[in-house]
Amino acid sequence: AQKGLREKLITHREKAFLSKHLVTIDTAVPLELDFHSLRAAPRDTSRLIRLFSDLEFKSLAARLRESEASGTKPAAPPPVLPQGEDTPRTPAVAPAATQAPPTDMGTDRHEYTCVTSAAALEELVGELMRSRLIVFDTETTSTDALRAELVGISLCTSERRAWYVPVRWDPAPEKGTGLFGGAAEREVNNTGAALSRETVLGKLGPVFASHEIRKAGQNVKYDMLVLMNHGVVVNGVGFDTMVASYILRADGQHNLDALAQEFLNYRMVSYDELVGKGKQVRHITEVPLESVVLYSAEDADMTYRIRERQIPRLREMNLLGLCDEIEFPLIGALARMEFEGIGLDVPCLEEMSKDLERQIENLVTDIHRQAGGEFNINSTRQLGDILFNTLKLPTVRKTKTGFSTDVGVLETLRGMHPIIDNLLNYRQLTKLKSTYIDALPSLINPVTGRVHTSFNQTVAATGRLSSSDPNLQNIPIRTEIGRSIRKAFIPRSPDSVLMSADYSQIELRVMAHMSADKSLIEAFRNDEDIHASTASRVFGVPSTGVSPDMRRKAKEVNFGIIYGIGPFGLGNRLEITQSEAKEIIARYFERFPKVKQYINDTIAGARREGYVATLTGRRRYLPDINSRNQNIRGNAERQAIN
Repeated sequence: AQKGLREKLITHREKAFLSKHLVTIDTAVPLELDFHSLRAAPRDTSRLIRLFSDLEFKSLAARLRESEASGTKPAAPPPVLPQGEDTPRTPAVAPAATQAPPTDMGTDRHEYTCVTSAAALEELVGELMRSRLIVFDTETTSTDALRAELVGISLCTSERRAWYVPVRWDPAPEKGTGLFGGAAEREVNNTGAALSRETVLGKLGPVFASHEIRKAGQNVKYDMLVLMNHGVVVNGVGFDTMVASYILRADGQHNLDALAQEFLNYRMVSYDELVGKGKQVRHITEVPLESVVLYSAEDADMTYRIRERQIPRLREMNLLGLCDEIEFPLIGALARMEFEGIGLDVPCLEEMSKDLERQIENLVTDIHRQAGGEFNINSTRQLGDILFNTLKLPTVRKTKTGFSTDVGVLETLRGMHPIIDNLLNYRQLTKLKSTYIDALPSLINPVTGRVHTSFNQTVAATGRLSSSDPNLQNIPIRTEIGRSIRKAFIPRSPDSVLMSADYSQIELRVMAHMSADKSLIEAFRNDEDIHASTASRVFGVPSTGVSPDMRRKAKEVNFGIIYGIGPFGLGNRLEITQSEAKEIIARYFERFPKVKQYINDTIAGARREGYVATLTGRRRYLPDINSRNQNIRGNAERQAIN
């Protein structure tokens, strides 16, 4: 042995032998157990499928279904040979979950019909026109509603009964086998060639246009947009299970598979199971029609069933009014906004891109000169080496991989070296160029010539709308380049205008109402400049003596405090010490005592109930409100006020 290792073994001889003793398995323990009884019994495939479904092992469950349908067995794991035994053994199958096993397509009772004849379509339309409520879902070729081609429509008017009306289908049998090995597909009541899209939409159009027949769906805005893009207007939308799920618990899962599991203990067929994955993926029109019927009709049926179970829960939590009066009526308005889109001045953006390219090149030249040589500015490692090793700037924060060079670090270093301002400008310009100036033209719909963003109701935990593809809410306005980007959004025609509307200090008005603070209410009723009024009260000067700097600070105080800011955050914003910020906050609460009481009462209520609620009843759950970690708890308290 090596000299060092030999000396360690001699020095720690007793510990070495103790370690050996501790890791040695005692094979002489008396056991009243016949090891041969632990041999694996024949596999109970149905129980395994239920167990895998409970544990959300979707791939394993799908593999078992495929092997059962084909009559083959999946490869078994290699046998485990216990020491001293000649007989192989395999690990025993875990017991089934105590929860009732979920139902699925194979065990559920349902009646799904494929409509492929004119007579069957007429009969369906008659039933739909007599219905109180219709749940509908579309099958398409894309997740982009305004570029998607309609493949079929599923409809449901009662639990366990649904129809699928195909408008496009490739019947070639060599394209693939059925999703369920033919067993479930044989339950489909009708097959044949698809009706034309014009025929189907012509017959179903009046049903969708009716205000009297209520409509519902899962993410129904998408389906509305698909039909609108094919010339069909959808009226009477009164429920969306995805939006309802968001209202019930904003931080939960809102996809249909998760809702079916939660409300129905049902395992749905996934889209990947329908079309395959990787090299095995097929276009939806290449999947056997019978499988598409089952997949799509199941979506409509499950949505109908989930809705029936969400309504009592919404009513019990006093959230049904929020849905019926605000959230569900908003769906149609958002669909029309998305469908309308907005125009872009592409030549303006192209010219802007060239100008920014020149500015960025100049910044790169300056940064390399200030650094003493060329390097990859976008490399965190290389930039950290330049800033903290070459230029000897003070280290602000380190990560596992080296120096941190994020925006917060650069802001801390501002003023210590000319390279910092250039780096911040470089990052701002490159981000604006890639995120907006160069990206926006590529998002123009080739048919409409306009940009169609998505307004999302079920993303932000606070209940606010979010915008995506592109995000039109975050286009900067405080910088000249940001204002220039906004100028690229243009009216549809010379006869049209873009109108901007905003509430005046809406958050402070809401705070005045909810806190019932007399001073705040008085300021608004007298139509005072609320920030100047606050400055007068906080700094103890007459309104005529309020300086612009006082007003600026009061504005930061007004908006900061109602969102739970503390002395540290306010000090950073106002560029003052924490003690000065603490004194300003104290004076603010002296002048507006009801605001302080409202904040304290809200936090106390959140700790007691686990959530906060708006005036309309919308809830935000705060699981960290009672955390022992002060930072985590403080963040939850700020969210409560927010």
